[in-house]
Amino acid sequence: MKKIAQRVLSLLGWKIIEPPKGLPDKSVICVAPHTSNHDFFLGKLYSWATSYTSGFLMKKEWFFFPLGIILKAMGGIPIDRSRRGSTVEEVKKFFKKPGSRHIAITPEGTRRLGEKWHTGFYYIATGANVPILLAVIDYKKKGIGVFEIFYPTGDLEADIDYIRSKYNRSQAKFPEKFYEKK
Repeated sequence: MKKIAQRVLSLLGWKIIEPPKGLPDKSVICVAPHTSNHDFFLGKLYSWATSYTSGFLMKKEWFFFPLGIILKAMGGIPIDRSRRGSTVEEVKKFFKKPGSRHIAITPEGTRRLGEKWHTGFYYIATGANVPILLAVIDYKKKGIGVFEIFYPTGDLEADIDYIRSKYNRSQAKFPEKFYEKK
C-alpha cells in the first residue's frame, strides 16, 4: 500500500514534506486549512505513503452502513457534535491505550468559512500530555505533511494564535473558505 500511495501522490503532482526529526509515538495532528473533501483523501494517501498512521475524527452522520465500516477500518472515530465536551474525554482515553497513537484533527471543524477554530484538539493534547504535530495540505505548492512539532505551553490563546499563524489561505484548495486571523 505504501508504494501505491506514494505513486498516486506523485502522479497527482504532490510532494511529501520532510517531517522534523524525532516524531513522537503519540500526538494530536493539527491539519489545516480544511476547505475541501479532497483533504481527507490526500491525508489518507499521505498516511499510507509514509506509514505514519493516525486515527481521525469525523461527524457521526458519515458512519452509516456500509461506509461506517470502511471509515472505522481506516481509523475513523465518529463524533456526536451535539454532545459538547464528550469528544475531548473520549479521545483522551484513546491515548491511554498502549502503542503508537496519533489522531488527525481539523481545528476549523468545517469546510465552510469560519473565524473561530475549535479548541478541542488543544484540550485533547494537553489532557493526554501529548504534543501537537502541525500538518498542512498545501494546494498552492502541492506539498503535504507534518512540518513542526508543537508542545503546548498551557496558554490557550497564545498557543492557538501561534498555531494559526503557521497557516494561510494560499495553502487552501478554496482560499475564500479559510479565515486568516490578522
